[in-house]
Amino acid sequence: MNQISRREQNRLDKQNRLLSAAIKVFADAGYSGASMDVIAAEAGLSKPTLYHYFPSKEALFEAMMAAPREQMMLAFTPAPGKDLVDQLLDFAWAYADTVMRPDFLSLARLIIGEAHRFPDVGRDYQDSGPDKVLAGLMTFLIAQRDQHRLTFEEAELAAEDFWGLILSAPRNRALHVPNADISQEILARYIHNGIRTFLRAYSTNPEADLARLAKAISARHAEK
Repeated sequence: MNQISRREQNRLDKQNRLLSAAIKVFADAGYSGASMDVIAAEAGLSKPTLYHYFPSKEALFEAMMAAPREQMMLAFTPAPGKDLVDQLLDFAWAYADTVMRPDFLSLARLIIGEAHRFPDVGRDYQDSGPDKVLAGLMTFLIAQRDQHRLTFEEAELAAEDFWGLILSAPRNRALHVPNADISQEILARYIHNGIRTFLRAYSTNPEADLARLAKAISARHAEK
C-alpha cells in the first residue's frame, strides 16, 4: 500500500479543514454573504493559506461541491462481489448521507432563496453538484444497459427516475420543514422502496435483482 508523506498529509488536512469551514460558512451566510476572511478564520488558518489552496470564492465553492460528489461516485467503482444492485444501494445511501446533512440542507435552502437575485449562484450550485452527480449516474446506467442488466431508451430519464424515487419525498420535507424528524428508518423505507420500483421498471431480470436487493438490505442490517 502506498503511504503519503507527512507533507502531503498536512496539505490534505489543511484542505479538508478549509472545505469543512466553507460548508459551514456558506450554509450560515449564503454564497453572496460568505467571505474568504470568515472561512479562513473558521478553519483556523490564515487568509494567504486559504488563497494558496483556493484562489477565489468560486474555486472554493466548486471544490466544496466536488468532495461529496466524488464520495458518492465511489459507489460505482467496480469491486469484487459488487453487482448492479449493490452499487445502486451503495449510491443511494451515499447520496442520502450527503444531501440530508443539516449543513447541506441549510446550504440548499439559502441557494434556492438567493437564486432569483443571484442566478449565477444557482447555476454554479447546479453545475458543480447535482448536474455532475446526474452525469455520473447516467454513465453507470448506460454501462449496465450495455451489459444487458438494464433496459431504457433515455439515460437521463432513467437516472432522474432513480434519483427521484429514492429520496425526493423525505428531502423535500427536510428542506421545507427544518425541524422535521427524518430518521434512518424513514430514509431506509424510501430508499429501499425506490430501488425496488426502479428495478421493476428497468431491470432485465427484476425477480433476480429484487431477491439480490433483499439479501443486500439484510446484510446491511446485520452489519449495524
